[in-house]
Amino acid sequence: MKETGLKNPQVTLLDLGLEDVRAAYWNQSPEMLMEQTICRNMGVLSDTGALVVETGKFTGRSPKDRFIVKDAKTANAVDWNAINISFEPENYASLRTKILDYFKEKEVFIRDAYACADPEYRMNLRLVSEYPWSNLFAYNMFLRPGPAEIASFEAEWSILCAPGFEADPAIDGTRAANFAIINFSAKEILIGGTGYTGEIKKGIFSVLNFVLPHEKNVLSMHCSANVGAADDVAVFFGLSGTGKTTLSADPSRALIGDDEHGWSENGIFNFEGGCYAKTINLSAETEPEIYGAIRHGAILENIRFFKDTRVPDYENDELTENTRVSYPIHFIPNALVPSYAGLPKNIFFLTCDAFGVLPPISKLNPSQAMYHFISGYTAKVAGTEEGITEPEATFSACFGAPFMPLHPTAYADMLGKKIQEHQVNIWLVNTGWTGGGYGEGTRMKLRYTRAMIHAALDGQLMKVPFENMDIFGLKIPTACPGVPDELLNPRNTWANKDAYDAKTKSLAIAFEKNFSKFADQATPEMLKAAPVIPQNI
Repeated sequence: MKETGLKNPQVTLLDLGLEDVRAAYWNQSPEMLMEQTICRNMGVLSDTGALVVETGKFTGRSPKDRFIVKDAKTANAVDWNAINISFEPENYASLRTKILDYFKEKEVFIRDAYACADPEYRMNLRLVSEYPWSNLFAYNMFLRPGPAEIASFEAEWSILCAPGFEADPAIDGTRAANFAIINFSAKEILIGGTGYTGEIKKGIFSVLNFVLPHEKNVLSMHCSANVGAADDVAVFFGLSGTGKTTLSADPSRALIGDDEHGWSENGIFNFEGGCYAKTINLSAETEPEIYGAIRHGAILENIRFFKDTRVPDYENDELTENTRVSYPIHFIPNALVPSYAGLPKNIFFLTCDAFGVLPPISKLNPSQAMYHFISGYTAKVAGTEEGITEPEATFSACFGAPFMPLHPTAYADMLGKKIQEHQVNIWLVNTGWTGGGYGEGTRMKLRYTRAMIHAALDGQLMKVPFENMDIFGLKIPTACPGVPDELLNPRNTWANKDAYDAKTKSLAIAFEKNFSKFADQATPEMLKAAPVIPQNI
């Protein structure tokens, strides 16, 4: 058996349950992992030196195949539902044994890393992966201990990642051949049957979304964050396609992180050491920071090249629209390292409202903040998914329902208490349509959205009068530098005001229907922020 690389000499392969593996590569350099990937015909290099791989059958996460072991630790704590699906401890133990047997006579790649940039909440991790590029992904996405730390590294959580191993649902208790299973008592994650690297990242995110709020009184958040020269921290929540990564990658502000953060008494800290950005329709003009980060060490997933070149075609969605790139956070020129800062002064909830109803920016009170946080609204537009021919409202609690083991009201209650304690400004920002819905109006220009966010950050919006939006009760600023006044109130942009009113009522009804799932555990403070739906429209 071959074993090489830097490791804690006190840790053996037997300690990890890895008997009779052909070779074990510990904490290898990105260059070695890229070379191993290319030599195994698992990837090629792009013209910028980035590694290009295909993740196989799965080009995204499989939420219906993500499980949590139900035992004494989780039975009464997890919000069991269609997302948090229970798994029997006995099936977990059996499946784990099968994965370890699968690793026998194979080469494995072991990575020591950690999550949480704030040392007070650091969580040490160890990944055992079948593929070298899965290991490189972990190097990119998690925080990287130095050689001295590795020499004495002790892992609190472990991940066993075997894309080539498939479960037998009839025997193993899974839904399909692929699976991602979290065991909070064993502090371990099993991943099999899928090469999609996001399962590694989001597995640990799900762990932190349980451990930090439930055990350490830290609010875990699916958000991006940045900080200005005056230590004015801003947090950006938003579902895919709303601009979370784009708007937080601001050259005038330091990037704390683009996806996962904690909010403790000390301030905001990044869970990760890298970024995992969408690349569909990426260009140097619209997202220069991300575009420039796609270089040697980055991993491009499921893209296509222009014919007879190694130049990525970012408009090509032949394999998936969910084309991705992962890279260490220091590939972004203005990244903050270490990735933590003070308490937030402004929080932005981003939505891409394809109905053209919500204002491009509005101010929320604490009750509305909790209500919209639980709602997690955006809209899918025609063409984004098969069968969608017109805009469709979609909701994801806490802007990240698939990764939240606790009930959404638990996170919302923590958020509400923190924003009141620290007097944080909460803004709802619509990066979607104005002057009508999709197919009739136009999408809000990025430069206008940036101008509104900058005006909120530097306090200019707090100096102008606000007007009230009917039904949703939002406070709309009447002026904003760099933005035409007539765009600020969406009703003014519609030619047919009656049509706008009817669409607003329709969206409010969708909000009401969605929130009914949480009403039994919601506080009166949350419930009073619901839209007031008129009967005469």
